[in-house]
Amino acid sequence: MPSWRKALGWLADLPPAYVALFILLVLAAFMRPQLLSAMLLPLIARQAAPLGLAVIGQSLVMRARSIDLSSGGVIVAVAYLLTSGYFPLSTGMAVGLCVLLGLVVGALNGVLIVRTRASAMIVTLAMSMILTGCVVALSQFRAPGDAPEFLTELVRQRVLGWPVPVLIWLVALVPAALLLRYTVFGRALDAVGSNPQAAALSGLPHLRVVFVGHVVSALISVACGFVLVGFVGKGSITLGQDLALNSLAAAILGGVTFGRSKGGMAGPAVAAFMLTFLFNFLTSLGLGEPGRLMLQGAIIAVAALAYSLKTR
Repeated sequence: MPSWRKALGWLADLPPAYVALFILLVLAAFMRPQLLSAMLLPLIARQAAPLGLAVIGQSLVMRARSIDLSSGGVIVAVAYLLTSGYFPLSTGMAVGLCVLLGLVVGALNGVLIVRTRASAMIVTLAMSMILTGCVVALSQFRAPGDAPEFLTELVRQRVLGWPVPVLIWLVALVPAALLLRYTVFGRALDAVGSNPQAAALSGLPHLRVVFVGHVVSALISVACGFVLVGFVGKGSITLGQDLALNSLAAAILGGVTFGRSKGGMAGPAVAAFMLTFLFNFLTSLGLGEPGRLMLQGAIIAVAALAYSLKTR
């Protein structure tokens, strides 16, 4: 086979996010070179950190043929717990309560999905709506306030020139990649995703794998909430509402489909950065919020189409 055909085959086998990011970088080099400066690239990576964290959890559950749409509700609840002062708790206790909330939400999602065989999409979407509704009801009595000072200071800090949120993203990403590649859980996750029935017949704890995936995904959503609250500096009942669908799009564009994965954990991470860079690039060209929303919808539709074509 000629070398150019091998190169084309290799490119076709890459997750779409890699090719899209390369095209974006080339366009930016000619049209908006300031986006590639040593000052702006770390800032764009910092903006991508919440999506990068969310797509780690989404990728885990998608490998097990599940899905998690509850991240928006978890983030809203975390923001309210940290900023409203509704509960007389110290900052440390509020952080602990947020982690406990993530454990409870992940456990409920997992139990409902694996025990009742309910649709993961319906269960997690309903969980998100319940959490958001509770926050909206509580905010009628006490509105969200300012973020804890330690969070706002944390997200502004840099270590060796890189923002702390980017380092948090890497701290979560690297162990997740190692977990999938070198541990029994990672092999079990691949087996369950490839064929759940065969995994069950072979004695693998396939239901436990799905359950653990949802618990980890919910805990990562809590971490996303911490980072987003630190970014914004105050709570909001709309904070992180688009993160669930964007993480789904990033996972698919990064090579993860339901039960299969080409991109490992690197592919979804590249897709998260690519989407964030794309939004910044289009904003620099004068695209407003309506255009950005339409573009987000188009990207999600393209991701769904890509998944459909791969499955077929």
